[in-house]
Amino acid sequence: MLELNNVSRRVGAEDHIVDVSLKLQRGSINVLLGPTLAGKTSLMRLMAGLDAPTAGKVIMDGKDVTGVPVRRRNIAMVYQQFINYPTLTVYENIASPMRVAGKPKAEIDKAVKKAADLLQMTPYLDRTPLNLSGGQQQRTALARALVKNADLVLLDEPLANLDYKLREELREELPKIFAETGAIFVYATTEPEEALLLGGSTATLSKGRVTQFGETTTVYRQPRDIITATTFSDPPLNVLAVEKRGERFTGAGGVDFAASPVHAGLADGRYRVGVRPHRLELGDTRAAGFDAKVALTEVTGSQTFIHGEHAGNAIIALIHGVRRLQSGDSVHLSFDPAEILVFDEAGSAVGAPAAIAA
Repeated sequence: MLELNNVSRRVGAEDHIVDVSLKLQRGSINVLLGPTLAGKTSLMRLMAGLDAPTAGKVIMDGKDVTGVPVRRRNIAMVYQQFINYPTLTVYENIASPMRVAGKPKAEIDKAVKKAADLLQMTPYLDRTPLNLSGGQQQRTALARALVKNADLVLLDEPLANLDYKLREELREELPKIFAETGAIFVYATTEPEEALLLGGSTATLSKGRVTQFGETTTVYRQPRDIITATTFSDPPLNVLAVEKRGERFTGAGGVDFAASPVHAGLADGRYRVGVRPHRLELGDTRAAGFDAKVALTEVTGSQTFIHGEHAGNAIIALIHGVRRLQSGDSVHLSFDPAEILVFDEAGSAVGAPAAIAA
C-alpha cells in the first residue's frame, strides 16, 4: 500500500500540493483527475521520490520512504512525452530495465515476450522506434514500465499525444493490462471520460488539493462539492443560481420548478443547481427549464452541442440529433429536477443526488 499522510509541497511562495492524504492499494488503478496546473504531476513526483514534501509523510508497505530518493525505490514512470532508445530494437528497449538490474537472460526473455503480447507488440520486437507509429512507440514505453515489475507505476497523461483511435484502443486495453500485475497504478489525466473508462478509484484535484477520492463512478455520480462536480464534467457542468421557497426553486431566465423528493426537504434559501449538458433537452419537454440565447452550435455526428448564454453565464447543452440553430436564436432548454445536483452557497453538495444525475 502507498500512503500519503498530510503531504504538502511548497516552492517559494507557491503551494504546489496542500495537505493531501491518500491510501492506494496494491493491484489498484488510481486516477488523478484535474485541469492543467491542478497538481497532478507535482503529486506524482512526491509519490515517486523525485521531490520531497515540505510537510507530511510518504509510506510504502508500512515503511517511511519520505526521504528516500527515486533511484532507491522500485518505481516505473511513463510520461506524455514518451522516451525510447532510438538505436535499440523494441525488444531491447523493453528489456533495458531488467538488464540494468542484472536479471537472467531467460527471465528477461519471458518478461519481454509477455509484456509485448499484452500490448500487441510481438510482431514489432525487431524494429527500432523510428520504424514504429506513435501508438506503437507509446506501447513500447508502457511495456518497458511493466517488465520492471515495479511496486508503483506512474502514468502521467501517457496517451495525450496520440490520435483519437489509438487513445481509444489503449484506454480499453490498459485496465486489462493493469489486472495482470500486483503493482499500484497511478494515472494522471485532464479528461473525465478517460477516468470513467479506466474505472478503479479517482482523486479529483484543484489547486494542489484533493477535493474527493473514491470509487470512480461514485465520485462522478455523487460529488461532495461543486469543485469536484465541475472537475468531473466534460462538457462543463451548467450551474444555475436559484432560490428555494417552500417546494419550489426559482431563478433568473424563467427558472421555476418543483423540488424533486430528494431535494424537497432542503431548507429555504439560496442554492446552486448543477445540470450536466447531456441532461438538457431542447424545448419545453421536461418539468423544469430556462431560456438561453444561442452563441454557436457544433454538430458531431448524431449529436449537437449548443453553446449559449443564460442570465449572464455560459451554458452548454448536448442534444441528440442534428440541430441547425443560428447565433442569437432564443431557445428553451429543459431538464428533469430529479437529474440535478444541488449545492449550498458554500459549494457543498446537499440532498442525496439520484443515480440518474450522472
